[in-house]
Amino acid sequence: MMCALALLLAALATTPAQAEWLSRSVDGIMGTRIFVELWAEQGAQDKGERAIDAVMDEMRHIDDTMSTYKSTSEVSRVNALAASQSVPISPELFKLLSTAAEYSRITEGAFDITYASVGYMYDFRAHKRPTEEQIKSALPAVNYRHVLLDAKTSSVRFAQPGVRIDLGGIAKGYSVDRGIEILQARGYTHALVNAGGDSRVIGDRLGRPWVIGIRHPDHADQVITRVPLVDAAFSTSGDYERFFDENGVRYHHIIDPHTGHSASKVRSATVIAPTATRTDGLSKTAFVLGPEEAMRIYNKLDDVDAILVTPDGHILYSKGLEPGGTQAAPATAAAPAPPITPPATSVGSPTVH
Repeated sequence: MMCALALLLAALATTPAQAEWLSRSVDGIMGTRIFVELWAEQGAQDKGERAIDAVMDEMRHIDDTMSTYKSTSEVSRVNALAASQSVPISPELFKLLSTAAEYSRITEGAFDITYASVGYMYDFRAHKRPTEEQIKSALPAVNYRHVLLDAKTSSVRFAQPGVRIDLGGIAKGYSVDRGIEILQARGYTHALVNAGGDSRVIGDRLGRPWVIGIRHPDHADQVITRVPLVDAAFSTSGDYERFFDENGVRYHHIIDPHTGHSASKVRSATVIAPTATRTDGLSKTAFVLGPEEAMRIYNKLDDVDAILVTPDGHILYSKGLEPGGTQAAPATAAAPAPPITPPATSVGSPTVH
């Protein structure tokens, strides 16, 4: 009896009593909701709250540096000056611009931060879009090769007038990675950082994987497929984030850099990879290239998987997520789902459990 009691007390002593998941969400940073969740050990709740504070501070810093909606941001300064002169930039922005150029090459130009040369003329809240003449006039400025980086001077310039850049297609993923780096540096091994449609998890949920559920395009309370993840990132892009409908046409924020119009070759694209910068930079590809060409690119990348919803309502999986497929990315096979019925009026973001 005494032996059993001693074993029980020993077990209780090693159990993380009062340990808990801490979480917080903040709206309005980078135009979206930021959510952080982490596992705080016994007596370390205050430390956990300070860690979340640090993540939120980093998110605000990135927003202040890279937002095109803030005239004082570094990106706004580049847009104002780089067509006429070389502009010295921070190592952080230089590195992210270099990364953006890499994803432009990987996606064969489907990802292009100079889409903003046309994209700035859209105002989705005001239901405003450019005319065909305006698009035609601005389109020559859309080409990622117009962004010239000089590593020796850590500067950037644009090859011609009219070029603008917008890092909205990669900065949120980058901010998620920075948040994870902050948590890892403070010793956290089980956590989630989410910025809109971009998320990354470290570790598992204490013995079980994190599970992402991609919602049905027509019904926000229904899930079309689920994917369990450990130590992975994922991004979902869709035409639901910023849009307006006019005469049966949806105008949304994912702009085809080849046409200057909203890209609509898929309805939803979820990409899974080791980092959120990577998933964010690759998730728009399918909207521009279409599901077949996008899957060709995804399947060439050993650390990437994807789930696409086509305009006719079918769900497509990359080779690593197909039943019986070899899993390259840190995820297990997705739960299969039947085709869904188009058309969609909105597309849901992933839910995480």
